[in-house]
Amino acid sequence: MNDPRKRSRSGSELPPAKTVEVRPAGLWLRDVGELVPMWAGAMHYWRHSPDDWGPCLDAMKAMGLRIVDTYVPWGVHETAPSTFDFGERYARLDVARFLRLIADKGMKVLLRPGPHINAELTYFGLPERVVWDRECQARTPQDNPVILPMVPVAFPVPSYASDAFHDETALWFEAVGRELAPLLYPHGPIVMLQVDNEGALYFRDGPYDQDYHPDAVRRFRSFLRDKYSSVTSFREAWRDASLTFATVPPPVRFDATQADELARHLDWMEFHEHLLADAMGRFGQALENAGFTSVPTLHNFPLGEAASPLNASRIGEVVDLIGLDYYHAATPQHHMAILRRTGELATRCEGRRVPPFGAEVGAGFPPFFPPLDDADSLYTLMAALAYGLRGFNLYMAVDRDRWVGAPIDVHGVPRRLASEYRALIEALEKVQFNTLRRATPVKLVVPRALRRLARATHAFGPITPTAFHIAGAGPLESCLEEDFGLGEAGGVGEVAPLAGESFVRAFERALLLRGVPFSYAGGESLEMSIAGASWIICTTAGGLKPDVVASLRDATSRGVHVTIGPRVPERDGSMRRLLKPHDVSGLEVEALADPSRADVLVARRIDELALPAYPVDLPDVHVTLHETASGTARVAFVMNPTARAVVATVGLGRARVLNDLLPRPRAVNRIEPHAGTGAFVVEIPARTARMFAVDDSVLAVVQKA
Repeated sequence: MNDPRKRSRSGSELPPAKTVEVRPAGLWLRDVGELVPMWAGAMHYWRHSPDDWGPCLDAMKAMGLRIVDTYVPWGVHETAPSTFDFGERYARLDVARFLRLIADKGMKVLLRPGPHINAELTYFGLPERVVWDRECQARTPQDNPVILPMVPVAFPVPSYASDAFHDETALWFEAVGRELAPLLYPHGPIVMLQVDNEGALYFRDGPYDQDYHPDAVRRFRSFLRDKYSSVTSFREAWRDASLTFATVPPPVRFDATQADELARHLDWMEFHEHLLADAMGRFGQALENAGFTSVPTLHNFPLGEAASPLNASRIGEVVDLIGLDYYHAATPQHHMAILRRTGELATRCEGRRVPPFGAEVGAGFPPFFPPLDDADSLYTLMAALAYGLRGFNLYMAVDRDRWVGAPIDVHGVPRRLASEYRALIEALEKVQFNTLRRATPVKLVVPRALRRLARATHAFGPITPTAFHIAGAGPLESCLEEDFGLGEAGGVGEVAPLAGESFVRAFERALLLRGVPFSYAGGESLEMSIAGASWIICTTAGGLKPDVVASLRDATSRGVHVTIGPRVPERDGSMRRLLKPHDVSGLEVEALADPSRADVLVARRIDELALPAYPVDLPDVHVTLHETASGTARVAFVMNPTARAVVATVGLGRARVLNDLLPRPRAVNRIEPHAGTGAFVVEIPARTARMFAVDDSVLAVVQKA
């Protein structure tokens, strides 16, 4: 018989070809040639009586959800080491039966077997014996367990470097594989697999919190050997003639006083990124070994990811799709967080040809979070869609213990919010929203080197940088105010994280003021993130990798205007002094000594580069426009995150009429432009996003559908 598996050049077997592919508009089922939009919702089978599974799934399907997201909790299924209950004793643990029922309903599955799942479970779903096994525990600089002060029970978190932990995980994956690998698509409903969960070092991601486990220290030394190659180069970078790769200790606190002492700290920040990517790769390989070989993989980044050691470029090398978690309130401050996070996600995903995915979009909240009401949940989803999300997972779609406010109750009875989600999904499908794109010709680039420096110089000790990021603060509020002599030969220079933050925020304000669509772009995935840009604005505070400068120069050769500032750095991304100055030929260097100059430059570029602009007369009202692949405008969002209803005047280019895709009783749902100005006058209730078809022809398509 023919074996469908191929062999590598060395003769070893390669995994079978994927039966499901990730495409920009969703998941492509190869055998039937069907595209499944990623409209998903979470339900936790083990938290429900099997008698309620069917009604809950029916309610999810009625909402328009196509995919059921579920964790498989290791600590719930394990009854003793290497002994598991998959329904033999407790019927609600029969996960295979649950998945077969999903298939019977015509739905698909996003499976999340961990090892870390959180799910508001004690020990985040890990077995108690594993978290208390010292060989598995992450370590502090004093060689103590790293404790997460989490409700209901504080616990020591595992080490992503620990070989013992990876061995235990592999055995768990083998057990799950025996039960569920036969249900991979096309033989079953599993179309995607998540690798681990929110991998930010279990939220103990302060720069010197962890990990000093012996396996982590060994991997750190190997990382340095690979980076520097020779001991001499390594000693020069760290400015210590006594060091060797075999014995170098990792930094345990931030103690640099000058720029030449920063390299060791930035190497430690970079190692955290390397460690997490390496761990995700090891988990992924263990899943393949367990039989999970034919569907794509996912990892989700939690809130505050830009201030964490999670590096999308590196983790993107070992998983197929990276999504973001969203738990935001409908406020102007949270709106800006959604704008920044989603724009960067969408830009990166467009370059990778995958859908920007909200891996957890809060529908409700855990009881130990600040309360989020129905308006918060719906606004967060719609704002994220407005800034580029093309798929989402409602977490939770079905209510359960340790959760408040899901749209479906524990017995499958829809609540009021379920009808609003159903109407939204119907509108998204009618306009084929998952196939549209939001053009952002202006890219604001924050190099990874600057994010590493901001993390290393975090000034608030045990309160991690991500906590500030989640609260809407950044380097301006959280970094050390030391300049380390950066920037000037005389030893007095800029406070790089503060200067970099101020530079990009000045342009952000100017672009918002004039309604020019823009998005952020990460430095390590720069080439794929700046495709299609007309204007790139990159902060160069502190230092910059030469290959970033080369990518920017290459963009200018394609006709892209590139502005860098506030100066040309004299150091590379590790803050080592350059032997040869950066070649910035063709780049515009802008000091931006006066932040108001950013508005002058934006106004100039609108004319010079023919940038689109969708101005609004109210500062806290925001507009985005979405178009087909051929450039035809199809959908517009107008968003008001404030606590008061407003009437805004909105410019939308050549749009002829706005038809509300989510019409409301006794409201004006068809809006024509003002005869004199061509602008639209739009009423937007408090904490609301409105979604419009932008002309009658689009409405006709919707009505026909």
